[in-house]
Amino acid sequence: MQRVVLDTCVLFPNYLRDTLLRLAEAELYEPLWSPDILDELTRNVAERIGADRAKRLVGAMADTFPDSLVTGYTALVPAMRNDPKDRHVMAAAVRGQAHAVVTRNLKDFSAEASDPYEIEVLCPDDFLLDLLDLAPVEVASVLRAQAGSYRREPRDAHGLLDRLDAGGVPQFAAEFRRRL
Repeated sequence: MQRVVLDTCVLFPNYLRDTLLRLAEAELYEPLWSPDILDELTRNVAERIGADRAKRLVGAMADTFPDSLVTGYTALVPAMRNDPKDRHVMAAAVRGQAHAVVTRNLKDFSAEASDPYEIEVLCPDDFLLDLLDLAPVEVASVLRAQAGSYRREPRDAHGLLDRLDAGGVPQFAAEFRRRL
């Protein structure tokens, strides 16, 4: 199974995070993150929903995916060649033996920084499109179940795709709509 580090910027939008984590629960990939990534996520989410709810959300993620936490990477941070503020992400990817990093900050992860470790850097749109190509039935099932689980809008796949489009994965939303 492909191991993938999820950067904070793809875990912050609610619907995108929910989709990514549900696809991981369906065992389409194995998510990885570091304490630094989770701390950053907690801070960002706390601005919207409050510190206590943010801690519960991140705690639920950690409980659901106990093997996703990458530790022992801090000594690698200085050796990483990507943008200094995101070196912890690349170091976690190297330590976690990730196949990819999924991030919106592609400019912060040059090929010079990732190629020596054979780590692919993908935007969330490309990552989800890859999963859709590899496992179309499973992805469709996950998205339908996701939309059906909400008590408020969006309560169907089209509404969810609208939210995903607005949340930063417009190509994935358009391709999934095309296949409906």
